[in-house]
Amino acid sequence: MNLPDLQSYRSAFIRKGVQLPLPLVAGTESGLLEQLPESPQGKTGWPWDEQVEPEVYDHKTNWPRLTIVTPSYNQANFLEQTIRAVLLQNYPNLEYIIIDGGSTDQSKQIIEKYAPWISYYQSEKDSGQSNAINMGFSLSSGRYHAWINSDDYYLKGVFHKVVSKFMSTKVDFIYGYGNDYNVLSGQTTTTRILPFIDYFIKIPGLVQPSTFWSAAIHEPIWEELHCSLDFELWLRLVKGHSRALIKEPLSVANVHDQAKTHSPKMKAQWEADHQKIWAADAHGTVHEWKKIVLLNRIRIKLYNLFSKK
Repeated sequence: MNLPDLQSYRSAFIRKGVQLPLPLVAGTESGLLEQLPESPQGKTGWPWDEQVEPEVYDHKTNWPRLTIVTPSYNQANFLEQTIRAVLLQNYPNLEYIIIDGGSTDQSKQIIEKYAPWISYYQSEKDSGQSNAINMGFSLSSGRYHAWINSDDYYLKGVFHKVVSKFMSTKVDFIYGYGNDYNVLSGQTTTTRILPFIDYFIKIPGLVQPSTFWSAAIHEPIWEELHCSLDFELWLRLVKGHSRALIKEPLSVANVHDQAKTHSPKMKAQWEADHQKIWAADAHGTVHEWKKIVLLNRIRIKLYNLFSKK
């Protein structure tokens, strides 16, 4: 497994003239809703004509810096929603980075429209989603990290909720439930997950856009992976570190034909990632796999049984 050196990415940005640390998102006392570009016609509700009221952030509290990275490529139908749902959290110490892979749709124009409120963005060819995320985090100065893909978005008030939890619990990793929104049917379903225990960590379970972690435990993404990049990251980043579950949805994933998770065209890529992850020079064979799966099924049944009472 060859992981990139994020310091080399950081150095390349400095050679390009990027000034570090990056500027923070410029908030206002009344929030950004009136400052941002107008929402597209017909778009209402969160995050179009609603915002998190800045008053929820106690001015006496020293809110730690939060860095959000958005990897972007040809998702113009969803990107503006993603950006607004970050900015309209009105978090008072926010660093927002967008790394676009040279989109050929309207993504670059959307990003440029919001450029005054983005800490850093670029739109040029890269090596894919993993590479974009790594480049973004190489620029980070935040105490806490998260990434949100350009077809997902955060729910209202999530940054306040998550960072408050970090400050009260002192954990390294926070995760929550997530919603899936089917863009064709208009239906929303919620993914509720069990506590993320080390013994069951090899079973995929986390909702990626509903995860946040301390910069102190951050690790680079394995760039050879195309689909399972978040799952493999959790194997390294979460194990052995303290964590807390927020038992409510923190994000929404837009379900559409081009999404990796739902596209039949990506089946071969998922399988290729699987072979790489469990190869001898990576995480190796899971000899207790049948036992882990059996115990996890029992755990799920017990959880469902007791949660109904």
